[in-house]
Amino acid sequence: MQAAITEPAALPKRPRGRPRKTPEEQGDGNRRGELLRTAARLFRRKGFDATSTRDIAAAAGMRSGSPFYHFKSKGALLFAVMDEGMRSAIARQGKAIELAAALQPDSAQLLRLLIRNHFDVLLGPGSDFIPVLLYEARSITPRQRTTIAALQGQYEAPWMPVLQALHDSGRLRAEVKLARLLMFGALNWSAQWYDRRKGATLDELADSAVKLFIGDES
Repeated sequence: MQAAITEPAALPKRPRGRPRKTPEEQGDGNRRGELLRTAARLFRRKGFDATSTRDIAAAAGMRSGSPFYHFKSKGALLFAVMDEGMRSAIARQGKAIELAAALQPDSAQLLRLLIRNHFDVLLGPGSDFIPVLLYEARSITPRQRTTIAALQGQYEAPWMPVLQALHDSGRLRAEVKLARLLMFGALNWSAQWYDRRKGATLDELADSAVKLFIGDES
């Protein structure tokens, strides 16, 4: 009797698009983010030179060599902190401007919005990234500084038309480019002295900064 011939089972169809990440691969992304947050905190508190990869790994609950799975060197990790900080700041600022657009704010209100958001970036929760950029730029390579400078330009670009409008209306008397530099210098220095446990709230800081830069219209 001839054996029955069965049709081979159909192979399962491959899903379209990129293959789904395994739990281990998904965990890699989470660990990378934790490394960045931990490194930013330690670089800000101790400085880049005084912080070792062993310090970062220990604070993140990892083995001492684990950071090198994600980053080639401590310098590469520092650059990643700065890059992540700027890209996050750009996205946050863009969202704030987009949400405010429906209210049709005037130039003074827009300046206040930009300043208040900038204080969030500098001083709010998880705000270690940008202070590291401000005070450790000498520790990255010239090529990396070029990349960060381009991101800073992208972040500061929305400020220019607001300052120009205020200048045209007479509320901002300084030349616009110099005003931008002076404003960012003053705002960024708050990362050195501000203590959220004491003194003014971020809203009060923003209100005072607006009065300092363009006066009080009332």
